[in-house]
Amino acid sequence: MMNRQHNGGAIIIMSFVIAYMLTAMPLPDFALNWRPAWVVIVLIYWCLAIPDRVSVGIAWLLGLLLDVQQGTLFGQNAIELTLIAYVIVRMHQRVRVFPLVQQAMLVCLLLLASQLFTLWVRAMLGFPPQDWTYWAPAFTSMLIWPWLFIILRDVRRKYHVF
Repeated sequence: MMNRQHNGGAIIIMSFVIAYMLTAMPLPDFALNWRPAWVVIVLIYWCLAIPDRVSVGIAWLLGLLLDVQQGTLFGQNAIELTLIAYVIVRMHQRVRVFPLVQQAMLVCLLLLASQLFTLWVRAMLGFPPQDWTYWAPAFTSMLIWPWLFIILRDVRRKYHVF
């Protein structure tokens, strides 16, 4: 059996730290609802690239950290990220061969499903429904996905993250 040494753990962690920083970055009021789901799309990338290292367990921890950062119901983001990671890891061999446009549409679809879950949880807690811009992060994340994919792929190749 071949003994492979994993490289690039610091690169993976740093990419998530940057995603959390971008999530916490203050934006003007008009742009708040248009913020991409940075942590989710970085998680999707790493689940596609190295599903044996970044998977459901890491997604659960990232979701709990996101719950703490955003002050949402504890476990809400953890469940969402875990489900997204599960879907991506199960389909990673098929999704890898999709063109970037199709991958971006899949990212949008997963984020829309995640936001629908969040809307359901908020309704169960008695919060009123959001306006139409509630759905905007799925579309901004879809637009950013090709560039994020290319940047992270180049970083992964440069630092031999496998």
